[in-house]
Amino acid sequence: MKVEREELTIDSVVSAIESNSSSDLAKFFESSISLNVNGQQGSYSKNQAEIVIRDFFKKNPSLGFSIVYSSETNPSLSSFIGDYLSEEGTFKVFIKVSLQESILRIYSLEFVKG
Repeated sequence: MKVEREELTIDSVVSAIESNSSSDLAKFFESSISLNVNGQQGSYSKNQAEIVIRDFFKKNPSLGFSIVYSSETNPSLSSFIGDYLSEEGTFKVFIKVSLQESILRIYSLEFVKG
């Protein structure tokens, strides 16, 4: 049985970031995620990470987000780099995902002021 690649896109993650929805974004988090938001970094549980991201979105509402680079080293691991625009400036967003049973899981997420 052939697995359709289309359903495994980063689009849902992009729209969650674009719309500042920490709860939609957190649906894609691993149970433990490596997070770096403006230098506040560490390993967080899914719930803790959602709170950190929610706080970031509150302080830096989105004026737009787009993926500018993607790298798929192997079918189950991918990296994406995006530009997150806010009134505070542009942040580089580094997203690392793994594919588990056809589900995209974010295991590393960084928002770095550019």
